[in-house]
Amino acid sequence: MTDTVHIACLQTRPRARFEDAIAEAMPMAEEAVRTGAAMLFLPEYCGGLASRDGALVPPAAEEAVHPVLAAFRAFAGRRRVWVMLGSIAVTGPKGKILNRGYMIDDTGQVCGHYDKIHLFDVDLGKGQRYRESAHVVPGERAVVHDTPLGRIGHTICYDLRFPQLYRSLAASGAEILTCPAAFTRTTGEAHWHVLNRARAIENGAFMISPCAVGPVPGGGESYGHSLIVDPWGKVLADGGSAAGVVAARIDPGEARRARARIPSLSHDRQFTLPRAAHTPGRKSA
Repeated sequence: MTDTVHIACLQTRPRARFEDAIAEAMPMAEEAVRTGAAMLFLPEYCGGLASRDGALVPPAAEEAVHPVLAAFRAFAGRRRVWVMLGSIAVTGPKGKILNRGYMIDDTGQVCGHYDKIHLFDVDLGKGQRYRESAHVVPGERAVVHDTPLGRIGHTICYDLRFPQLYRSLAASGAEILTCPAAFTRTTGEAHWHVLNRARAIENGAFMISPCAVGPVPGGGESYGHSLIVDPWGKVLADGGSAAGVVAARIDPGEARRARARIPSLSHDRQFTLPRAAHTPGRKSA
């Protein structure tokens, strides 16, 4: 008989304050555990998110006293469930913050964290301009968590557009890849599903991507559609456009079977890059 595991994404709405973010997520967490989830996955900035003058301004606190981290550590230990806290804003150096996600085990201990590497500095048009680097310090280290489900590669939101990061995580043994996000509606409608399915297919890995949903206090909107995608690219669960629990049963062994069918990880090869293209009318150096 196939061994499957019940997992759940919590598709929460952006909330401007710590206490409101906790109040938003905790009932969903309780519901997910009651229905049998062994591991919970929360979105990016699940500890609070707002915008001001076109910039995202999540509430931040020191890691040692962060109320959202403390709340979910206590919940995980009390309910004996693993929790991937997608990311919260942690006070960083020089007046900036860290966009940091955590893996919490079923005793409430933090067993790893990841700082978002790629920062969202884009101009989407129609007044949608984002400069995450103005207030966030980028991470420098890729992270894989060892869990009862297997090795989980942790990424965050805009990282989804950088396939080399996911390839590196898969090459490091990750059979589950996760991308907690607060994707905008504009980019989500165009790219969210195809990027998640592509990362799953090209790496023969599960993609578990909880995404915030609904209006961001102060302006903007998060896309929702939290996804659980299997290693063959099949969407097992899609959260749509409403807040709630997005659950599925997964068989972690499917990653190994998908990689046996198409062993592209073992077919990776080094290659020589082409020289920069010559532009007509310009002299070569």
